[in-house]
Amino acid sequence: MDFSLQETTSRAWLDAVMADFDTFLLDHASCEKKASGMAISMISHYPDKPDLVKEMLNLAIEEMSHFRDVVRIILDRKLEPAADSKDEYVNRLHKAMDKGKEAYMLDRLLIASIVEARGAERFGMIAAALPQGKLKKFYQAITDSESRHYQLFLELAENYYAETAITPRLNELLDIEAQIIRTLPFRAALH
Repeated sequence: MDFSLQETTSRAWLDAVMADFDTFLLDHASCEKKASGMAISMISHYPDKPDLVKEMLNLAIEEMSHFRDVVRIILDRKLEPAADSKDEYVNRLHKAMDKGKEAYMLDRLLIASIVEARGAERFGMIAAALPQGKLKKFYQAITDSESRHYQLFLELAENYYAETAITPRLNELLDIEAQIIRTLPFRAALH
């Protein structure tokens, strides 16, 4: 199974990021830390699903490794890591979650997949815009990682739900995500 995001990120978003890359790096670090925490949360909520636990454990470690790498870049640039701020994009997606027990797990997996797909798209744009060097290679690797993660969440959804449950809900969530992308202001942040 695969999907395409329904709204392409605007060049204006990339321009905002590239014009204030230091601020973007601080947000990127926060996103990696939150992604690791989300994976740990999935382990806590679904300890009875060993394949999910195994994958989320690996994901939590990988995301924390990315957090470490971004913090190193931040410190090398003589910046100070920042406190986390609310992510309006993710918060609005979470508001769309179905709160029923089974539907909630499906929504968590599908929303995580969509968020990772958006990350892959945007990190790819950044990688393409950066000059040759270590930072460009780093963002190319992050892009590949995000692409794998969005597929991982889809595969986990397929392990627990029939395609007849996944496809209509995924399409609804993709519509919601596209609306969010169209209405969020452009800023030096991943979302």
